[in-house]
Amino acid sequence: MSWTSSSDPEHGEPRAANLLTGWEIRLVTLLSVIAGMVDLIGFMTLGNIFTAHITGNLVLISAAFLRDVNPAQALAIPVFFIAVAATWLIARASGRQGRTLVRLLSSVQFLLLACVLMASVATGASARPQSVIAGIIAMIAVCAMATQHALLRLAVPNAPSTAVMTGNVTNAILALLDALSSGKPLREATAERRVLRSLILLVGFLGGCVSAAVAVYAWADWAWLLPAALAAAAVVMR
Repeated sequence: MSWTSSSDPEHGEPRAANLLTGWEIRLVTLLSVIAGMVDLIGFMTLGNIFTAHITGNLVLISAAFLRDVNPAQALAIPVFFIAVAATWLIARASGRQGRTLVRLLSSVQFLLLACVLMASVATGASARPQSVIAGIIAMIAVCAMATQHALLRLAVPNAPSTAVMTGNVTNAILALLDALSSGKPLREATAERRVLRSLILLVGFLGGCVSAAVAVYAWADWAWLLPAALAAAAVVMR
């Protein structure tokens, strides 16, 4: 069973569909950990805002008909859209592809998370999660995660989502059942490969959430140092 191929996407060499190189596997796993960290820290310190995906914010906005809502939760959705579009423009203007594009967009994500870290520490945003400054910081975090989502779709199109864990859980369960079944798998891709891929991302995202929760408890606003450091690691990853 293999989840890798020998071709190099930076040079446009062909490879089997749905296979990732070893470098792409490490990148996607690292980004999954970052997504878990950013989502949890943002939710705990910036007014219950989901920064890594918009599904949760859509639910919170819908629930606002029954109670008060943090305006930043509603603002996160159009900000996410705008940030994805901005990432596309950066990629288009750069003319880069493959690994060079990953490094460029990873650098953008790192700069955004570094801004979140510095602004949170300087203002003590976690002590006032409903404040305007906390909302602004949350929007920067949303932009960082929008950049990550767009990065994968533009530079590593075969990669699964690093934040939408519902799909990964579903894939893991279906793939596990196919792998254990003696008959023909109901899905085309190799079942064992899908199990491995989904489980790695689930463990990465969950690990990011758990470590971020401990960091928030111990360090408050300094918890943003963790995802910022990992984002820097993604830039220099070889």
